[in-house]
Amino acid sequence: MPAPFPVASLRDFYAFEQHVKTCRAHRGLGMVPQWYDVPVFYFSNPVAVLGDGDPVWAPKGSAALDYELELAAVVGTAARDLPADDSALACLAGFTVMNDWSARDLQRAEMAVGLGPSKSKDFATTLGPRLVPLAELRDRYRDGRLHLTMTARVNGTEYSRGDAGTMYWTWPQLLAHASRDTELRPGDVLGSGTVGTGCILELTPEAVGGWLKPGDVVELEVERLGTLRTPVVERPQ
Repeated sequence: MPAPFPVASLRDFYAFEQHVKTCRAHRGLGMVPQWYDVPVFYFSNPVAVLGDGDPVWAPKGSAALDYELELAAVVGTAARDLPADDSALACLAGFTVMNDWSARDLQRAEMAVGLGPSKSKDFATTLGPRLVPLAELRDRYRDGRLHLTMTARVNGTEYSRGDAGTMYWTWPQLLAHASRDTELRPGDVLGSGTVGTGCILELTPEAVGGWLKPGDVVELEVERLGTLRTPVVERPQ
C-alpha cells in the first residue's frame, strides 16, 4: 500500500548521538566535532517511497541490506526560515514511522569518496503506517523531543530498542535548519536519523546472524505511531 500521504521531498537527518558514536567506533573513529555544530542531513529519493506492507529488496550489486529505525516529521503548511523553537511545529501535518533502508556495502564505497550517500539509499524508503498529528502526541512532547519507545523486530525477534526522546538535536532545530534560506512545502519529510541500536550496522551483523535476506520480515514500531511491516524479497530480474 502507498505511504499515507504524498511525499514531495525527503531529508534524512543524523540526530541521535548514540547511533553516530557507535557506528564510528566500530571503524575505530571518534566523533566529528562539527556534528555538534550543525544538524546535518542528506536528500533521498521521494520516487522510491514505499508504504506499510510493500516488499523491499537489496539493490543491484548489494549483499548487505540493512533497516534503519527512525521516525519522521511531515510538513503540512509551507514555511521558510523557521525559528528553532516550538512555534516551528505549527507547519507540521504530523509524524510517522520511517525505515531508511541501506545497502551497506554500496554505502562504504560511496562514503569513501566523500560525497553521498546515493545508490546505497535511493532504492527505497518506507513510511507509515499512518500520519499522527502532533496534537495526539502533546503529552509525550517536551524539550523539543517526542518521548516514545522505538523497537525493531526481524522475523519476530527484537533487534533494537530505543527512545525517540534521546535525540541530540530537537525537532525545532531540525525544522529551522531545513527551512533556512528555502521553503518547506506540504509533503516534505524530515527523518530523525537512526535511534541508538536501530540498525544491523550498529549491532554488527555478526551479533544478529547477518544482513537481511529474502524471506525476512522487518517490523519497526514507534509507540503511538504504529508498526511498519516490510517483507524482504528477491530482487526482480
